[in-house]
Amino acid sequence: MGFHQTRDASGVAVVQVEGQLIVGNRQELKELVQRALDAEDRRILIDFSRTGYIDSSGLGALVSISKRIREAGGELRLSGLNEDLRSLFELTKLHTLFEIAETPEQALASF
Repeated sequence: MGFHQTRDASGVAVVQVEGQLIVGNRQELKELVQRALDAEDRRILIDFSRTGYIDSSGLGALVSISKRIREAGGELRLSGLNEDLRSLFELTKLHTLFEIAETPEQALASF
């Protein structure tokens, strides 16, 4: 469980979320994204391909991250939501806030 950041060939910061995004680790994700912004990364992809669960505090962290990235003049994409997570985003209407792609490759192509 955890977060891993890499950079793709076009310079997009890619954050892989493994396991769950919950109250116990949301701050770690927020700090990772802030470090990327501090390093002048303005295009960030958060990939949930290896994520099974996001709780309400995790959703709140994503909203906060989205706001920070927009304020810094950046762009955020999400990818890899499983069926349950996609339903969660639709039920909470968060699918209207985020640009969500099926795969990381599709998300990277949309920058």
